[in-house]
Amino acid sequence: MAHFAEIDENNVVLRVLVVDDRATQNEDGDEVESIGAKYLNDAFGGTWKKTSYNHNIRGRYAGVGYTYDATKDVFIAPKPYPSWRLDSNNEWLPPVGKEQPTADWENDKVYLVRNWNDAKQKWEL
Repeated sequence: MAHFAEIDENNVVLRVLVVDDRATQNEDGDEVESIGAKYLNDAFGGTWKKTSYNHNIRGRYAGVGYTYDATKDVFIAPKPYPSWRLDSNNEWLPPVGKEQPTADWENDKVYLVRNWNDAKQKWEL
């Protein structure tokens, strides 16, 4: 099965559909993205980009709300917080590294840092 993401005029993913491999194959039985994209365009309209459930192409599996970056030819997840930046692997990073969990072994307690507070620019329990 092949997976395709429909993108809007701003390259934002609207939906992801699964297509039978036969709808993407040329006369030699090779899977061709443009054939699958045309098949979906004929059926539903829109612009379609192949995505890989196994992350083999375009960096990651596309999801609704993701953005397709045509220059990098990758799908990028939505930015989780205004202060976060995109790294060279197209992953969002906070401005402050995630703190390591702290432990109070004498009282059998472990404290995990869980949530980013963008207003305070820090991780909170």
